[in-house]
Amino acid sequence: MTEHANNAPVEATAADMPAVVDDLAAAFAGDVLFDWLLRDDKRRDRARRVFFDALVRRVGLGTACIERPVDGGGAAIWLPPEATDPISLFRQIQLAPAMLYATGGRRMARLLALQSAIDAQRPMHRPYAYLWFIGVRPELQGRGIGSRMLDSAHARLDNLGLPAFLETQTERNVTHFRNHGYEVTAQFLARPDAPPMWGLWREPQKTLF
Repeated sequence: MTEHANNAPVEATAADMPAVVDDLAAAFAGDVLFDWLLRDDKRRDRARRVFFDALVRRVGLGTACIERPVDGGGAAIWLPPEATDPISLFRQIQLAPAMLYATGGRRMARLLALQSAIDAQRPMHRPYAYLWFIGVRPELQGRGIGSRMLDSAHARLDNLGLPAFLETQTERNVTHFRNHGYEVTAQFLARPDAPPMWGLWREPQKTLF
């Protein structure tokens, strides 16, 4: 990566999608939730890429706002309010082959439990932008790249007067997101054997003119 990876994020194009998938797959390597969710064999690394490829191309592309640094290294995927409903049955059928591969089949029940738990605790009282995924490649973490992607999106949402919502499965990220204006709304488990997750909400900040 060059020095441009530290620049303000830009909206990703369709041509950027393979790199977006690669960056997210790298960012979530060793993640506690993905370790619990994805197949536990020599195909796990490929499974993680198949997982993100399916979601980015089948759900995110054309619907989400996907931002990344100019030269890549990370990505943030935001779903607009009209796309925050649970994934439709048609889309689930489209995603099924990739999800079966990613979970190795035996862990598909974990994925279904996770989706059900996430859907159950999402806020329903008002529209919001949903931060579906945000990640930075391990070798580039600690350089403020994730914070810049958040700040870019938050400036846009503040101008629109739109709240934001996300989930995280990493306790240290709770403090990080709180520093960006989020408050915890829920802590939950997809199943008794699953890692804990937190839901976080951010009210839009007043902009100064």
